[in-house]
Parts: sequence; C-alpha cells; structure tokens
Amino acid sequence: MVTGALGVSMLQGALKLLTGLRLMLAEASLRAVLWRMLGLLAILMIVLMVAVFSLADYVAHLWLPDGDAWYWVLLSWLVWVLAILLAALSGILSFTMLGSAAIAPWLDVLAVRVEALRGHVSEESASAWWKQCLVSLTNSLRPLLALLAWGCAALLVFWIPVVGQLLGTLIWTYAGVRFLCFELMDTTASRKAMDFSQRKAAINERRFFWLGFGGLAMFMLLVPLLNLLVIPAAVVALSSEASEVHEI
Repeated sequence: MVTGALGVSMLQGALKLLTGLRLMLAEASLRAVLWRMLGLLAILMIVLMVAVFSLADYVAHLWLPDGDAWYWVLLSWLVWVLAILLAALSGILSFTMLGSAAIAPWLDVLAVRVEALRGHVSEESASAWWKQCLVSLTNSLRPLLALLAWGCAALLVFWIPVVGQLLGTLIWTYAGVRFLCFELMDTTASRKAMDFSQRKAAINERRFFWLGFGGLAMFMLLVPLLNLLVIPAAVVALSSEASEVHEI
C-alpha cells in the first residue's frame, strides 16, 4: 500500500509538469512570453552542449582502464556510458541554473499571467532586470552547496572497483533531481517570499511528488528542443495552483 501511494505521488508530480507544458502551449498569452525566452535559452544550450561533450571525453579517458583482458571492451563501454550520463547531468543542471537566472524577469511575467488565468490578480516584480537575475542566482547558492556535498560523496565512491562508477552516478543523479526541484520552484517560491528553509521543507514534505516532477524534468531536458520548454513549463505548472501553498 505504501509503495503504491509513493508511486501515485511520483505520477502526480510528473503529470503536474505535463499539465504546465500543455497549458503553456495552449494559451496565446503564455506563448507570447515563451517566444521571448527561446532564443536566449537556445544559445545557452548550444554553449553547454559543447562543454558537455568535452567533459564526457575527459572523464571517459580518466576512467578508462589499461590492459587487453577479455573484459576490457565491456568495461570501456560501461565507462563511456557513465561518463556521458555524468556529463549530460552536469550540463542539465548548469543549463537550468543559468537559464533560470537569465530569463528570470520573463518567468515572473509568465507566473503573473498564469495566476491571472486562474482568477488571481497579482503584479509583476518591480525590480530591475539585472536584480531579478541576480536574485535567481543567489537563490541557487544553498541548493548548489548541497549538490556539491552530494557530489563529493559520489566522487568518493567513484573509485570503488567495478561498482563505484555506477553507485556514484546514481548518487549524482538523485542529487541532481533534488537540485533541479529547487531551481524549477524558484520563481513561484520567490513570489510567495519563501526562504530556503521553507523551500526545503516543502520538498521534503512531498518528497516523492517532487521526485516525479524533477525526474520527468530531467528526462525532458535530455531531449533536444523539448529541453528549451522545461523551465517555463515548470513555472506554469507550479503557478497554476498559486493559491494553494502546499502545491509549491
């Protein structure tokens, strides 16, 4: 029963993100804001893709074993797969953090329009563009420190023979999904004046909902073109129920 309830909670989180994506594409007022963001997000994505492939090549050659034993080919294949996954995850997290900051003012406008569609009148942030971008980056600092702590733990197990790379990748993936949740909730949480401790409590309270939400977001961020829609879709999804604090 408990396992089933947790599975339902994860499914609800994933469906929430999909609902946000559908609403964003269906409403003309939301699409008008979306088009403004896409160019900047596309440029950032291209730059990070180049960095990701360079990182994957470096990590793979760092882990590749020496020798000509029969299992060397299999082990080399596994190393390349894990290196690419690790590099892709790093690229996803970097894109989400930098992308959210770069388009923070547009995301605020998007949230206001979503709330208006739900019958909640609110105002856009009066802060200057650069201040909104800076605040978004500042909100990323504590989640980023937590991510680096998890990364250190993953690095420690990476060097365990045979299973180390797999365990390390799993740890880094979980930490990445959690960091992604903090980033995707930032616009809506900021509009509710939620500090880091409140955001952390909200994620911990509905841990599996957020695993579903962030897990699907991470998968979508791996898909070209679709990845450009994830950040604004998450803002739409979470802002669509802005009157209910527990949905944040």
